[in-house]
Amino acid sequence: MSTHVLSLLVEDKPGLLTRVAGLFARRGFNIESLAVGHSEIAGLSRITVVVDVEELPLEQVTKQLNKLINVIKIVELDPNQSVQREHLLIKVKVDNTTRSQVLEAVNLFRARVVDVATDALVIEVTGDSGKTGAFLRVLEPYGIKEIAQSGLLAIGRGGKSITERVFRN
Repeated sequence: MSTHVLSLLVEDKPGLLTRVAGLFARRGFNIESLAVGHSEIAGLSRITVVVDVEELPLEQVTKQLNKLINVIKIVELDPNQSVQREHLLIKVKVDNTTRSQVLEAVNLFRARVVDVATDALVIEVTGDSGKTGAFLRVLEPYGIKEIAQSGLLAIGRGGKSITERVFRN
Protein backbone atom coordinates (compact mmCIF):
# COMPACT_ATOMS: atom_id res chain seq x y z
CA MET A 1 0.00 0.00 0.00
CA SER A 2 1.12 3.55 -0.66
CA THR A 3 -0.17 6.99 0.21
CA HIS A 4 -1.84 9.00 -2.54
CA VAL A 5 -2.92 12.66 -2.43
CA LEU A 6 -5.82 13.53 -4.72
CA SER A 7 -6.97 17.04 -5.51
CA LEU A 8 -10.56 17.23 -6.77
CA LEU A 9 -12.14 20.30 -8.29
CA VAL A 10 -15.89 20.02 -7.70
CA GLU A 11 -19.07 22.08 -7.93
CA ASP A 12 -20.42 23.43 -4.63
CA LYS A 13 -23.45 21.16 -4.33
CA PRO A 14 -25.10 19.72 -1.22
CA GLY A 15 -24.32 16.04 -0.68
CA LEU A 16 -21.33 15.89 -3.03
CA LEU A 17 -18.80 15.35 -0.23
CA THR A 18 -20.91 12.45 1.05
CA ARG A 19 -20.96 10.85 -2.41
CA VAL A 20 -17.18 11.29 -2.81
CA ALA A 21 -16.44 9.81 0.63
CA GLY A 22 -18.95 7.03 -0.05
CA LEU A 23 -17.04 5.89 -3.12
CA PHE A 24 -13.95 5.34 -0.99
CA ALA A 25 -15.95 3.67 1.79
CA ARG A 26 -17.67 1.22 -0.58
CA ARG A 27 -14.23 0.04 -1.71
CA GLY A 28 -13.11 -0.37 1.90
CA PHE A 29 -10.54 2.45 1.69
CA ASN A 30 -9.85 4.48 4.79
CA ILE A 31 -9.55 8.20 4.12
CA GLU A 32 -6.53 9.34 6.14
CA SER A 33 -7.14 13.04 5.57
CA LEU A 34 -9.88 15.12 4.00
CA ALA A 35 -9.92 18.89 3.50
CA VAL A 36 -12.53 20.92 1.65
CA GLY A 37 -12.66 24.62 0.86
CA HIS A 38 -13.61 27.15 -1.77
CA SER A 39 -11.41 27.39 -4.85
CA GLU A 40 -10.33 30.45 -6.80
CA ILE A 41 -13.43 30.09 -9.01
CA ALA A 42 -16.83 31.03 -7.56
CA GLY A 43 -19.12 28.01 -7.28
CA LEU A 44 -16.27 25.50 -7.21
CA SER A 45 -14.53 23.86 -4.27
CA ARG A 46 -11.32 21.92 -3.91
CA ILE A 47 -11.27 18.63 -2.01
CA THR A 48 -7.92 17.22 -0.95
CA VAL A 49 -8.11 13.51 -0.10
CA VAL A 50 -5.28 11.38 1.30
CA VAL A 51 -5.71 7.59 1.04
CA ASP A 52 -3.39 4.66 1.61
CA VAL A 53 -4.16 2.18 -1.16
CA GLU A 54 -2.62 0.26 -4.06
CA GLU A 55 -2.44 1.87 -7.50
CA LEU A 56 -5.05 -0.26 -9.37
CA PRO A 57 -7.97 0.04 -6.91
CA LEU A 58 -7.30 3.79 -6.70
CA GLU A 59 -7.56 4.03 -10.48
CA GLN A 60 -11.00 2.35 -10.33
CA VAL A 61 -12.24 4.82 -7.70
CA THR A 62 -10.82 7.74 -9.71
CA LYS A 63 -12.77 6.57 -12.77
CA GLN A 64 -15.95 6.37 -10.69
CA LEU A 65 -15.32 9.83 -9.21
CA ASN A 66 -14.95 11.21 -12.73
CA LYS A 67 -18.42 9.86 -13.54
CA LEU A 68 -20.01 12.01 -10.82
CA ILE A 69 -21.59 14.92 -12.64
CA ASN A 70 -20.38 17.54 -10.12
CA VAL A 71 -16.72 16.45 -10.25
CA ILE A 72 -14.88 18.72 -12.69
CA LYS A 73 -11.27 17.48 -12.44
CA ILE A 74 -9.15 15.02 -10.43
CA VAL A 75 -5.37 15.22 -10.15
CA GLU A 76 -3.03 13.01 -8.14
CA LEU A 77 -0.38 15.24 -6.58
CA ASP A 78 3.18 13.91 -6.49
CA PRO A 79 4.86 14.90 -3.18
CA ASN A 80 7.92 16.14 -5.09
CA GLN A 81 5.83 18.28 -7.45
CA SER A 82 3.47 19.79 -4.89
CA VAL A 83 3.42 21.82 -1.69
CA GLN A 84 1.76 19.86 1.13
CA ARG A 85 0.98 21.30 4.57
CA GLU A 86 -0.83 20.35 7.76
CA HIS A 87 -2.16 22.70 10.43
CA LEU A 88 -2.29 21.71 14.10
CA LEU A 89 -3.49 23.25 17.34
CA ILE A 90 -1.86 21.55 20.32
CA LYS A 91 -2.73 22.08 23.97
CA VAL A 92 0.30 21.18 26.07
CA LYS A 93 0.60 21.03 29.85
CA VAL A 94 3.07 23.50 31.37
CA ASP A 95 4.11 24.72 34.80
CA ASN A 96 6.65 27.28 35.98
CA THR A 97 9.56 24.90 35.36
CA THR A 98 8.56 23.62 31.90
CA ARG A 99 7.04 26.76 30.35
CA SER A 100 10.39 28.15 29.11
CA GLN A 101 11.40 24.79 27.61
CA VAL A 102 8.11 24.52 25.71
CA LEU A 103 8.45 28.11 24.49
CA GLU A 104 11.97 27.30 23.27
CA ALA A 105 10.57 24.37 21.24
CA VAL A 106 7.86 26.68 19.84
CA ASN A 107 10.54 29.09 18.61
CA LEU A 108 12.73 26.31 17.23
CA PHE A 109 9.85 24.92 15.12
CA ARG A 110 8.59 28.38 14.12
CA ALA A 111 5.25 27.70 15.74
CA ARG A 112 3.08 30.24 17.58
CA VAL A 113 1.50 30.35 21.00
CA VAL A 114 -2.15 31.33 20.47
CA ASP A 115 -3.47 30.94 24.03
CA VAL A 116 -1.83 31.10 27.45
CA ALA A 117 -3.17 29.72 30.72
CA THR A 118 -1.41 29.08 34.02
CA ASP A 119 -1.34 25.32 33.39
CA ALA A 120 -1.37 25.03 29.58
CA LEU A 121 -0.38 26.63 26.28
CA VAL A 122 -2.23 26.29 22.99
CA ILE A 123 0.27 26.20 20.15
CA GLU A 124 -0.34 26.54 16.42
CA VAL A 125 2.06 24.89 13.96
CA THR A 126 1.94 24.58 10.19
CA GLY A 127 4.22 22.45 8.03
CA ASP A 128 4.73 19.18 6.24
CA SER A 129 3.98 15.95 8.10
CA GLY A 130 7.67 15.50 9.01
CA LYS A 131 7.79 18.85 10.80
CA THR A 132 4.47 18.45 12.60
CA GLY A 133 5.33 14.89 13.66
CA ALA A 134 8.72 15.96 15.00
CA PHE A 135 7.13 18.84 16.91
CA LEU A 136 4.62 16.50 18.53
CA ARG A 137 7.45 14.14 19.58
CA VAL A 138 9.26 17.08 21.22
CA LEU A 139 6.11 18.13 23.11
CA GLU A 140 5.11 14.62 24.24
CA PRO A 141 7.29 14.55 27.40
CA TYR A 142 5.57 17.71 28.67
CA GLY A 143 2.09 16.21 28.33
CA ILE A 144 -0.12 16.84 25.31
CA LYS A 145 -3.65 17.45 26.57
CA GLU A 146 -5.41 17.90 23.19
CA ILE A 147 -4.70 18.01 19.46
CA ALA A 148 -6.88 19.43 16.69
CA GLN A 149 -5.49 18.77 13.22
CA SER A 150 -6.63 19.90 9.79
CA GLY A 151 -6.64 17.66 6.80
CA LEU A 152 -3.63 17.86 4.54
CA LEU A 153 -3.71 20.80 2.13
CA ALA A 154 -1.82 20.38 -1.13
CA ILE A 155 -1.32 22.33 -4.33
CA GLY A 156 0.88 21.72 -7.36
CA ARG A 157 4.16 23.58 -7.72
CA GLY A 158 4.85 26.00 -10.57
CA GLY A 159 2.69 28.26 -12.68
CA LYS A 160 0.08 25.76 -13.88
CA SER A 161 -3.17 25.25 -12.00
CA ILE A 162 -5.82 22.56 -11.95
CA THR A 163 -8.46 25.08 -13.03
CA GLU A 164 -6.33 26.41 -15.88
CA ARG A 165 -6.41 22.99 -17.50
CA VAL A 166 -10.22 22.91 -17.30
CA PHE A 167 -11.13 26.54 -17.95
CA ARG A 168 -8.73 28.19 -20.39
CA ASN A 169 -8.37 31.70 -18.91
